[in-house]
Amino acid sequence: MAEHPREDPVISKLPSPSSELFVHSNEIAWLEQLDITEHDFPYLSPLLRSVFKDWIPAVSSFQGGGQLSWLLADWSAEVIHSEDETSLSKWNEGMYQAMRACLDTGKTTTISLCKDAVAEHNVVAAAIPIRTKSKAEVFSVIGCIIEGTSEEITFAAQIMGIAEHHFGACFYRRFENTFFKDFIAIQEQAKRETLRRSFLVEIVQRLQDKIDVDAVLNEVLDSIVRVYPNARLEILMSQDHQSSNSRVKSLQLQGETRRLCVQAFMEGRLLRNCFQTEHGQGYLEIAVPLSGKQGVYGVFHLIIPSEQFEEADIQLVGMLADTAGTAFENAKLYEQSNQLIHELRLINELTQQLSQSLQLKEVFKFAREELLHIFGAEYCCISQLDKDKDFFEMVSTNVASLTKEIFPRDCGFCGLVYATKEPIILSDYHNYGRVYSKLMEETGSSSLIGVPLMIRGEVSGAILLTHTRSHYFSYENYKLLQVLATHIGLAIANASLHAEVRRMANRDMLTGLYARHYLDDKLLEFQRRDTKGSLIVVDIDKFKQVNDTYGHQIGDQILKQVCNIIQSTVRKIDISARWGGEELAVYLPGTELEEGYQLAERIRERVAAETKPRVTVSCGVSNWNRKDDKISVESLFYRADMALYRSKNNGRNQTRIGRNI
Repeated sequence: MAEHPREDPVISKLPSPSSELFVHSNEIAWLEQLDITEHDFPYLSPLLRSVFKDWIPAVSSFQGGGQLSWLLADWSAEVIHSEDETSLSKWNEGMYQAMRACLDTGKTTTISLCKDAVAEHNVVAAAIPIRTKSKAEVFSVIGCIIEGTSEEITFAAQIMGIAEHHFGACFYRRFENTFFKDFIAIQEQAKRETLRRSFLVEIVQRLQDKIDVDAVLNEVLDSIVRVYPNARLEILMSQDHQSSNSRVKSLQLQGETRRLCVQAFMEGRLLRNCFQTEHGQGYLEIAVPLSGKQGVYGVFHLIIPSEQFEEADIQLVGMLADTAGTAFENAKLYEQSNQLIHELRLINELTQQLSQSLQLKEVFKFAREELLHIFGAEYCCISQLDKDKDFFEMVSTNVASLTKEIFPRDCGFCGLVYATKEPIILSDYHNYGRVYSKLMEETGSSSLIGVPLMIRGEVSGAILLTHTRSHYFSYENYKLLQVLATHIGLAIANASLHAEVRRMANRDMLTGLYARHYLDDKLLEFQRRDTKGSLIVVDIDKFKQVNDTYGHQIGDQILKQVCNIIQSTVRKIDISARWGGEELAVYLPGTELEEGYQLAERIRERVAAETKPRVTVSCGVSNWNRKDDKISVESLFYRADMALYRSKNNGRNQTRIGRNI
């Protein structure tokens, strides 16, 4: 063997099959040159132990008397195997000294351990070196404890040389056998590799001739069963493919079973798992994704006894799965192309329609109707998250009992989508059992796909589509809904932004009340459709003096206090606006003049009691009625303003009524 560092145990360089070393006349010479080196010493223990066990019965026939106890140590004097543990333990220290001396000198060493002249009982420790053929390096030591008379010990010492040569011959014979076993194993491995390659080429050729999806799957199943008859094999396909073959099943992404298959499908890589049955039989479980260039279509799931499967077999199954995935993809290419064109058209049309409306209600309604149509779903719910109040509101649904429903942020599938920020596909809700859903329970739905509505990277709501039939939605539906949800989210964001801009344009930034132009427009609308209404004009008394005394910052705070009092006093349907400066106005739809007067008085009294620093207000009230000769926004404001003027001139902190002219 070559003398260089190595990591593998006792494997020498193989000659080529055409080498003359294999010629009968040179075979013996080649074997004689075969040897170990010092780099092999750490790996020899299993071989030495095996040789020692076979050698002991033979060497026992040599001893002519006395008691001999044998042991075997490696190149570092560490005991590998012993014949008699009890006897040897008594003389352990002496035996170790003999072995160390033997290793140091490279010669047979004997040490007298006990000598009793009267009883004629002597004990000697002997250490015999076992050397390599080429360099005579000691790679093992045979130790022997000899107990007996002087004649018996002398005879035993004479057979030490025979024992040394006999053990060396046994070792190298076993070494040669091991070498040839390794050589034969390599040849067998090469033969198996050739068969695997031939099998792979054959199945690839057959698969390339098939254009039917089921034919591709059946061919792969039958081929693998022929090669591995003891294997349990199934193909788990995604939900968009159904097969008549009992070994082709649907892949369930939810549930406790077949976790390895789900993981292989989601990660797109081969996974394996070793396990044992209760009887101790070892099995290998393999999950290989059925992949093409466009995606993963399913998973090969194979279980086989561990001893019948090698690493090369795992690689073969992986290559078969790749081949089958390509063939499967080719068979569906035309269908996928048409589907892709259809989806792009849907996305384009949906985006155009959504962009035409800037009203949130219209966007939600259109999105719901289109999603029901596109996916053939029976029920659709679109919810929106109110972050301030920490709940979801159902803003658009065709489930009447859920309209405008409010539920906690962590409730149902909306809560699950919110927590994970991930879409969800569910094939059988009734067997899922992890989440309670009012939508699924009230509609009797089994299948569900749901996606989060994302706006500026945050979950602002959720879209849920359901169907009463289990396994209804496909993985392609699942992916398409994610794309459409992105466009719906953009449309909602645009409509929300437009609504916020309109709100800001119609509001006074300091007080939060409506702006004057908004009140003018709403008054005009009310006078067109209502029969009556009242208007209150409120003015803070001596507001300039307040600003001069306390400063404009305190003046702004007082103005906000008065506005808050007005907002908390009027009804939800009433419209409060900042008329200008410190003048405020409140329109009361459908009220008589007396009702307006009473509300103005409540505002005046609360302002005087609750403001800090204390201020007062003067109010003017007017009204209109369908029976009036002249009905106009200008007339209504004029009469209220005149009434306010009289309040100011008559001492302030009072309310006056402006009569019809």
